[in-house]
Amino acid sequence: MKNSTMRTGNLKSTTEESAMTQSLKVERKTAGAPRSLCWPLLISCCLSAVTLADVSLASEGLVPSAAARPMTGVELYKLYRDKSWAWSDGAGRFDDEARRFTARTGAGNTATWAKGRWTVTDDGRLCLDAQWHMVSGVHANKTCFAHRFERGTIYQRKEPSGAWYIFKHAVPTETDEFVKLTAEHLVSPDLATITTHLDDQKRLAGNTLPKVACRRKSQ
Repeated sequence: MKNSTMRTGNLKSTTEESAMTQSLKVERKTAGAPRSLCWPLLISCCLSAVTLADVSLASEGLVPSAAARPMTGVELYKLYRDKSWAWSDGAGRFDDEARRFTARTGAGNTATWAKGRWTVTDDGRLCLDAQWHMVSGVHANKTCFAHRFERGTIYQRKEPSGAWYIFKHAVPTETDEFVKLTAEHLVSPDLATITTHLDDQKRLAGNTLPKVACRRKSQ
């Protein structure tokens, strides 16, 4: 009986070690992949990072009530025009002139900048349609955020399946993403430096870096 127990324990230990070894191989393979090449995932992370600001609420399955209505295009225009939105690793700028959108994220080899347009609609959508520049090249991306309003509270989520969270409380708090909207230019002063650095990196890389598949995990 004792030997049987020992064999079972050894088998379990061997299985766990095998699983751990496989996991480490995957982690090492991922770590070795140039981040700038997985551009769809990188851009998505840049633009969805802000939705992680209120993880506690999102994890509780926060959903606007039936009384919450989509914000109008005019309301969204007033909310974002001529503002910079400070992100954890960069910022986005919503200029009123020509509805120009610019952004910057990362540093060094992961530095990224974008230029395009921002649009708003009467069904509560803010969309960022831009060309994102990184070491691997220039990549087009369009990302939209949905907004709902109820009694002074603004809810936001990244479309199509992001979690709802409170963008602005009726009485704003210091943790609201809303307070990260500022009239200060947080993008333009850095674009020239980022652009020059990226151009240098592209020349060094020759834009011939090997392609790396960016697979999404099954939900």
